[in-house]
Amino acid sequence: MSILMVTGVEGARNCADAVAKQLAMKVEVAEGRRSAVNALRHGEFKAVVIDESLAECDPAAADAICEQAGLAIPLQINFALAGAARLVREIRSALHRREREQMLARRAASAVIEAELKSTVAGLLLNSELALVGGNMSQQAADRLRVVIDLAGSLRNQLNDSAAQPDNRSGHRNIAAA
Repeated sequence: MSILMVTGVEGARNCADAVAKQLAMKVEVAEGRRSAVNALRHGEFKAVVIDESLAECDPAAADAICEQAGLAIPLQINFALAGAARLVREIRSALHRREREQMLARRAASAVIEAELKSTVAGLLLNSELALVGGNMSQQAADRLRVVIDLAGSLRNQLNDSAAQPDNRSGHRNIAAA
């Protein structure tokens, strides 16, 4: 993935080259709304850096660019005042913030899935055991119900084991094994 810089400032290509070198990413330059929207339609970007002067002169253009940005992080920076070093800091900070937000979202989703799985397995075990104790079924049906109980118990153990093991990458519970 790359970064899109939207600016008409002279020397933007030199700035983009410096940013690309420091971030080890490809940086494309669009001089205005039309070229920026076209670039966004034909490629994916991690960030879209819009020159503040463009945004102030043509707010509709800035809005259109942000609407077309998709998952790219939109940043608005005054290119006349900021040098390449500041651009790099702002972009790097935004990318790290996005990574943290994604990690937190994965943790929350993982916790919800884990809770739902545990609840479903507990219900399956309870109802299977109650049906088995209730009797009034053939030996073949009882044997199949015991298999279901064994499978559900095994799944519960896997869920409990994976919940007890922290994921080395981010410290959250790992339920992928289940």
